[in-house]
Amino acid sequence: MANPSQSSVKASRAHSGGTPPAAARPAPQEASLSPGQLLTLALSWAGVGLPLAWGVLQTFEKALALFK
Repeated sequence: MANPSQSSVKASRAHSGGTPPAAARPAPQEASLSPGQLLTLALSWAGVGLPLAWGVLQTFEKALALFK
C-alpha cells in the first residue's frame, strides 16, 4: 500500500514541469479583425467551401442513383 506522503510527492512532481495549472496561465485575448481582413477571410472560406459543397452534393446525387 502506498504511503500518503509518497503520493503527495508524486502529485507535486506532476505539476513541476510542462504546462502550468490553469490558474497560472494568462487569459486568452480576443482577436479583432479589420473589415478588410473579415472580407478576405469570408472570400477565402467561400473559395474553399463552395467547391467542397458542390462536390459533396454531386457525390450524394450519384450515391442516391445506386439506391433507386
